[in-house]
Amino acid sequence: MQKQMFPLIAKHALVRRRGKVLVGPIDLSLQGQGTSIVIGPNGAGKTTLLKMLHGIERMNGGSLDWACPKAEAQRRQAFVFQNPIMMRRSVVDNIAYPLQLTGVGRDEARARAAVWAERINLGDALDRQAVLLSGGERQKLALARALIREPDVLFLDEPCASLDGRATREIEEILTEAAATGTRLIMSTHNMGQAQRLADEVLFVLRGNIHEFTPAKEFFAGPITSQAQAFLNGDIVE
Repeated sequence: MQKQMFPLIAKHALVRRRGKVLVGPIDLSLQGQGTSIVIGPNGAGKTTLLKMLHGIERMNGGSLDWACPKAEAQRRQAFVFQNPIMMRRSVVDNIAYPLQLTGVGRDEARARAAVWAERINLGDALDRQAVLLSGGERQKLALARALIREPDVLFLDEPCASLDGRATREIEEILTEAAATGTRLIMSTHNMGQAQRLADEVLFVLRGNIHEFTPAKEFFAGPITSQAQAFLNGDIVE
């Protein structure tokens, strides 16, 4: 039986680059259920925070600890980037690739990938080269590629940025289903409507720090800080 992953606890966690502090120091405890939505102005540090929590951004101070061993935690999570990289392979082989990395045979991996392709409305494009897909199709493929391994935790960095309404709705449906079946979502977005639809809790990030960490209903009913209120009002926050 796998050990519980959460809580994820950050203590004085800090990321610095070329002498400039990008994130931190952060003190944070994330529990194991629900969807956490990270919001804040451009350049606030949202992407760096997500990468730090995921373990792909080197920390310059503090600690970040899962409830299970670090190597196990890394195996049980995935990350979807704002601009996902497509391998020069077919749609089905892109989706199947993570399974093959874990030792699943090619035929079984491709069969399971084909099921996922149907779920994201790419079932008629199995043999199409992934690099030729539209932006929305690429993002859905990246999501399927992450979820096919059934991760316990999925990080997403603005997965619907620059997508049209239809593609956004399709991705939100996939995310809602994933959350309902137990995948813990930690996601950044610039779309406040999306944040309200998906969030159980909100992390408002400004200048590399978490200014508010609040249940979503409370946050959208009335933020505690003037900066968060200004952000929700559409004002420029620096």
